[in-house]
Amino acid sequence: MSQGLAGAPARAAATVAPRLRWPAVLLFASGAAALVYQVLWIKQLALIVGVDVQAVSIGVGAFFAGLAVGGGVLGRLADRSTRPWHLYAVLEVAAAVLGVGVTWALGHSAESFVWLLARVGPLAWALPLVLVAVPATLLGGTLPVLMRALAPALERLAGAGARLYAANTFGAIVGTLLGAFVLIPWLGLRGSAWAAALLNLLAAAGAIWLAGRVPAAAVAANASPMAASHSRAETSAAEALRPAQVQWALVLYALAGALALGYEVVWSQAIVQFTSTRSFAFAIVLATYLLGLVLGSALVARWADRLRDPWSAFAWFIGGAGALALLEVSVLGPWLVQAQSVAESVARSLGAGDLIRMSVRFAVAGFSLVFLPTLLLGAAFPIALRLAADAQRVGTGVGRVLALNTLGGIVGTALAGFVLVPWLGLVYSLAVLAVGACAVALISVFAGHGVRPVARLGVAALAVAVFGAAWMAPPERLAQLLTEARGGRLDFYEESRGATVAVIEQRSGSNRFHRLYIQGVSNSGDAMTSRRYMRLQALLPLIVHGGEPRSALVIGLGTGITAGALLAWPGLNERVVVELLPAVVRAAPNFRGNYELTTDPRMDIRLRDGRRELLQSEQRYDLITLEPPPPSAAGVVNLYSTDFYRLAARRLQTGGLIAQWLPLPTQNNDDTRALVQSFLAVFPYATLWTTELHEMMLVGSMQPIVLNGARIAARFAQPSVHAALAEVGVTTPAALMATWVGDRAMLERYAGDSPQVTDDRPRIEYASWVRLNEFPGQLTQLLQARSEPPLQGADASVLRDIEHERSVLLRFYSAGLNAYRGDRAGWASDIRAVMREDPDNPYYRWFVGPTGR
Repeated sequence: MSQGLAGAPARAAATVAPRLRWPAVLLFASGAAALVYQVLWIKQLALIVGVDVQAVSIGVGAFFAGLAVGGGVLGRLADRSTRPWHLYAVLEVAAAVLGVGVTWALGHSAESFVWLLARVGPLAWALPLVLVAVPATLLGGTLPVLMRALAPALERLAGAGARLYAANTFGAIVGTLLGAFVLIPWLGLRGSAWAAALLNLLAAAGAIWLAGRVPAAAVAANASPMAASHSRAETSAAEALRPAQVQWALVLYALAGALALGYEVVWSQAIVQFTSTRSFAFAIVLATYLLGLVLGSALVARWADRLRDPWSAFAWFIGGAGALALLEVSVLGPWLVQAQSVAESVARSLGAGDLIRMSVRFAVAGFSLVFLPTLLLGAAFPIALRLAADAQRVGTGVGRVLALNTLGGIVGTALAGFVLVPWLGLVYSLAVLAVGACAVALISVFAGHGVRPVARLGVAALAVAVFGAAWMAPPERLAQLLTEARGGRLDFYEESRGATVAVIEQRSGSNRFHRLYIQGVSNSGDAMTSRRYMRLQALLPLIVHGGEPRSALVIGLGTGITAGALLAWPGLNERVVVELLPAVVRAAPNFRGNYELTTDPRMDIRLRDGRRELLQSEQRYDLITLEPPPPSAAGVVNLYSTDFYRLAARRLQTGGLIAQWLPLPTQNNDDTRALVQSFLAVFPYATLWTTELHEMMLVGSMQPIVLNGARIAARFAQPSVHAALAEVGVTTPAALMATWVGDRAMLERYAGDSPQVTDDRPRIEYASWVRLNEFPGQLTQLLQARSEPPLQGADASVLRDIEHERSVLLRFYSAGLNAYRGDRAGWASDIRAVMREDPDNPYYRWFVGPTGR
């Protein structure tokens, strides 16, 4: 009898070890599918409820709440199941069906959401939240159900659970990278959902296969009277300590989840100035975060079950993660940029392409700021399993640990995003989280059972050190780094909800100007070049409008120059601008040329997502003009898609115009062709204008766009309009018409057979890194395809004036292209010719200085 009891754990452990390999593969596939769904659904939620950080956070919270409910409820269900392998297979099949169905439904829910919102108010949120939460519930139950199917002995629970958790999280890493680099660019959103569903189905098939291969005795061994009596003997002490041990472990691991997701919120803003706002950067940083969790959990899994003092280990991991997170931000400096440059150079020497070199830069930033703290956070998971779960109720124990940790993560995300960062800023928010981590560590060593006094002293010393560092942490650290990296003087800085906004005064030659940085990335400024294209972005379509424009909407405030230009148009009764970030509105007074629009009562500034504004409001406009960030930035491409243009077209008055900013250097030529194709797919009447060397503007309408010479001249002659355009070098109607590039026929020739950009296929967002040497070719190709403006009622002298202005402008563009090519002699020759023809033009003079000729 005693020998049989002694041999039972060994036999169970021997049976479990080989069985972990294939279950780990199942959870790997399931984790990859789950992260693909998460990425897809968050993107789609942003199109339904808006990109506003609160709206998206609610959607993300619904996903995590589903995971938490699934872990708790399905874990208990698994403990009562006599066929847990089949239960796991059912979950995966249901996840596949719902994953595809929800992706389709979310893609068609925007109109329904707005309709419900107008009739039932906040209850309308149930539509997108339930769509996301229900399949997430199934995904949240996979790990505890599979653990129940394996039913390892108590002493192997922590190690087995950590290995399976690591496999599941490693799958999430692959899903994150696969979605950004392969699936969405190649298959689009719905195609990616089908690919994720295939992974679910493969996991289900694998579970059915394993159910037939795992001997029934292996499962029954854990439920036999001998094994049960042995397990009860082994766990009787733990049961006696349950109020002090298990419940504390669950609460503290929930707090650890809040801290972990709080770190992620802060890191996502702090790291952007070292990466970019591209989707690739976010995917790589998230993958780095998950990799730390994987490796930490996998490393500790080897000895978690043998620890004599698990409470101390848990405390050191959680407290150490907070200390490292604070330390890494404190020592950030130019060394990180230098390290990125070195890594990129090494990648280039190995023959890596643009995309790989870019990814290497992102990875260096992620590993420098994120990896080590998450390594320690991941190491805490097997310890939490050791303290809070047992072999008698595997599904319940594992599910409860995961559920409470996930719920804690929801709270941490909301607390960091809506309270800490807006109130305290990024550095102090991280300091608060680090202090919170040390508080969790202190509770662990003082509330835990069997903690040695030396461990308590060590954790207390760590807490004192972290508190001191938090007290002395420089709150302006990230602002200093941004200013040092970009050069100039910081005039405005706010670490606001959802983004960091800064205004830096810089100089180019003898010219001084202010530049707007959002998340550390330049978003234009008030240099002459910027003021020129932004003034034209508002005033040119108003001048060529076929009717009498009375209302205008600007999507994206930015520097305020485009929206402010509406104040120069005397005939408008409604001037509306929508802006996502309140901090951008507060930064606007720092820019010249926006007519102080933030204090002008004629300007209606609405703080909301631009697409949500068009969905929610039935208001119609004579002009809708857009100045969003470049289309390559994450989440912005949906303001350049055919789906968006169809929505915008419904908000135009008869004869109304839409003006879309079309930057050239921020995407490759193929991408620019796709953007043009998307515009042409909606607007039967489309024109192209050049508003600056690097910028163009698409103007479209559902009705013919008639260029009437007399009407254009009369509108240009309005004193406020003339003054606004003359300030940026457009001094006559002829100079305005000289910016014409072509009509729809010309645009069709340029776009060719390029595919459209749609909400389902946001390919521009996932295009490979911009090749700057393509810009001269893009501009040259567009200008060579130009046509004559179809100006009605213009005599020969007017046409001669337009041709003269165009020749000067094109000579100036030739000078700019020569500068890009490194042809200094060509630049000098062209710019001298330009200055001879138009020596007083402020736009041209900005490039040569006050004494240039």
